[in-house]
Amino acid sequence: MSFVADRVDAALEWSVVGSFTRVGSALRRRLDHWAPFGERRLAGRVVVMTGATSGLGLEAARSFARMGATLEIIARNGAKAEATCAALRQETGNPNVGFVVADTGDLAGLRRAASDLLHRHPAIHVLIHNAGALDDVRQTSPEGIELTVASQVVGPFLLTGLLLPALRRGAPARVLWVSSGGMYSEPLSVDDLEMSAGDYNGTTAYARAKRAQVTLVELWATRLAADRITVHAMHPGWADTPGVARSLPTFRRVVGPLLRTPEEGADTLVWLAVDDGAPLAESGRFWLDRRPRPLHRLRSTRRSDTPAERERLWNWAVEKSGLGVY
Repeated sequence: MSFVADRVDAALEWSVVGSFTRVGSALRRRLDHWAPFGERRLAGRVVVMTGATSGLGLEAARSFARMGATLEIIARNGAKAEATCAALRQETGNPNVGFVVADTGDLAGLRRAASDLLHRHPAIHVLIHNAGALDDVRQTSPEGIELTVASQVVGPFLLTGLLLPALRRGAPARVLWVSSGGMYSEPLSVDDLEMSAGDYNGTTAYARAKRAQVTLVELWATRLAADRITVHAMHPGWADTPGVARSLPTFRRVVGPLLRTPEEGADTLVWLAVDDGAPLAESGRFWLDRRPRPLHRLRSTRRSDTPAERERLWNWAVEKSGLGVY
């Protein structure tokens, strides 16, 4: 059965559409005999996540709350976060669901949020970077950084560094980044990360940010191995979320019934956060449907991924975030 599962999985990956749609998750669930989460208990574990008020993030938050975790949501809209937490507490019976207000593109706001979280929780066991949007119009953060890069690369990088004291105390801990299969289309280029107003394209900016994310995951994994902090990225496939409906309406109409549900898209994220097997056995991987995946599909992106460019990305993130010592 393992041989059959591997062959089917390889065929799905080659097809892309079969892999990223609900067809892929349904077949892999059956062939790999995915264990359900129903019996897992996370009492005593602290999970901090961004982007948890809708879509995949909300589904993942619901799973963590059901399993008894202490859940902290970082959200830019305080009223929406409060309503989300109240609904989760009522639905799951878990009173330990709270929030802090911060936009992941606002570095000063993230510093305040991290301070609050460190005060509340001496130990953090899981940190999830899920917030992200695809915007057609170029915007900048309060610090003047192009907003897609600020909110999806620089902000999460800073937050990871700021929460390291609690993550070290929560070891074995995990830092998880929700990326996208769109990153396969873009090479790693620090010079091209912040697109100018004249050449800005929201889809390209998003894909470049996601490429930077998966590279930083590998770099963080190396640096944090001695601390017993596992770092992974994953992509959820093509899921029917409010973000897709808002940013990619034509794509949503075309793919339609083949889109994954938010629950299907969130499955691997939840699995990486709670399973004590494969997710803890190695670090720095990129996952889809509970299997590690290659970082490149194109020769052009593989050529760009050099040690020198990786080091440039790390130094750029340190400078932009002002993280300093980590």
